[in-house]
Amino acid sequence: MSRIANAPVEIPAGVEISLNGSEVSIKGSKGTLSRVVHADVNVEQQGGTLTTVARIKSKQAVAQAGTTRALLNNMVIGVSQGFEKKLTLVGVGYRAKAQGSKLDLTLGFSHPVQYEVPEGIKIETPSQTEIVVSGADKQIVGQVAADIRAYRPPEPYKGKGVRYTDEHVVRKDAKKK
Repeated sequence: MSRIANAPVEIPAGVEISLNGSEVSIKGSKGTLSRVVHADVNVEQQGGTLTTVARIKSKQAVAQAGTTRALLNNMVIGVSQGFEKKLTLVGVGYRAKAQGSKLDLTLGFSHPVQYEVPEGIKIETPSQTEIVVSGADKQIVGQVAADIRAYRPPEPYKGKGVRYTDEHVVRKDAKKK
């Protein structure tokens, strides 16, 4: 069984924590995040650390305590440093351009694709074939990157499509006679 719940979450300088019943709010330089904690988990603040403790000694409560600890750690990292995902467009004529709260994508379709950027997420395009998705909430950053990638996932024959920068696409051989 994992013992991740026993490790405390270190709170860096400049991050404020407020515990209000079962709701935890974390405020930092990159924004504010809040989450309702499961009823079987108790969150305690001791000095510069947060600890999660299962209220009852059941397998589900211990698992929830570990999950809550990981989520709180991601929230602390998000409001202090932030998260980012990088995407690369591979293909002739594939382009991306960020315009305010919209991302314009040209991905080989008969029409341009416009993606509406959710609140709290920042999208940059350093070049026409690179997209950088950044924000404080790890889950939303990952979901936005996955949504953009889903418009044209990399295909296995030529490798064209939208891929994560560190993604390796396994290529297939062309059909042989």
